Amino acid sequence: MDNKVAYVFPGQGSQWVGMGHDLYQSLPEARAVFEEADSVLGFSLSQLCFAGREEILRQTVNAQPAVLAVSIAHLRAMPQLCDEATLPAFVAGHSLGEYTALAAAEVLDFAAALRLARERGHLMQQAGEKNPGGMAAIIGLDEAEVAQICSRCGIEIANFNSPHQIVISGSTELLCQAVELARAAGARRVIPLEVSGAFHSYLMAEAVAGMSEVIGEFAFRDSLIPIVANTIAQPVTSALAIKSELLEQLRHPVQWQRSIEYMIGAGVETFIEVGPGRVLAGLIKQINRGIRAWSISDVNHPTKI
Repeated sequence: MDNKVAYVFPGQGSQWVGMGHDLYQSLPEARAVFEEADSVLGFSLSQLCFAGREEILRQTVNAQPAVLAVSIAHLRAMPQLCDEATLPAFVAGHSLGEYTALAAAEVLDFAAALRLARERGHLMQQAGEKNPGGMAAIIGLDEAEVAQICSRCGIEIANFNSPHQIVISGSTELLCQAVELARAAGARRVIPLEVSGAFHSYLMAEAVAGMSEVIGEFAFRDSLIPIVANTIAQPVTSALAIKSELLEQLRHPVQWQRSIEYMIGAGVETFIEVGPGRVLAGLIKQINRGIRAWSISDVNHPTKI
């Protein structure tokens, strides 16, 4: 089986003030991405990324297009950033990162993906304000233990990230109960996430309805590269299947561990995380230590994890 490469794209939570600035200063391919983003959105997303206020960048409506733009800037600059750059066998994105994957696979052009991500962030933020909730990462409990806690509290699993990390999601009060139960059950760590709502749970139902209307305004193409979908951990290529996936993943869990395992089973031996941060490369090494995982978030020092 030939060695294959997959590109993976980070989601909300990977953002930080200053991200992308080195790319903007160093590489014209990246600079053009930020200039286009500012023009498409009608405000300086680039300055929000480079020197904005942390609390403003962290807002869902801003974080989602910001992470997508920085990820695409990395993608466009890949030949200068990474010797491993090649046509990937698969692309996949974690939650919001799936929208970056759409642009990478030419399902949508960058401008359309950016507008769609901005609208997704707006709708998710609105849903979170109407139905307050949150998310927490549980480290050190297995899937069955976390599922039992969720069942007792009436909340849901949002992300199956790795054998060691599962994220739960639900209303503020019920999430607090689940956090205490997880600690009592022996979780090594329980980390509340800085998000504005209970993403990938039933509390996102209104966002699903809104996105269903918004997606209809965009012309999707079939994917040039198979996209391993969050909710089914299987490749999708047709425009119709991709539209369905984007709605499903708002409400259902991200099957990240199973997605990575699928790609490994299909011959992928090298994963390159394209975008800000190194979270996904770290999760991939938790899933399979024998796999090569690279992060190119540092323009000067691509990192093998």
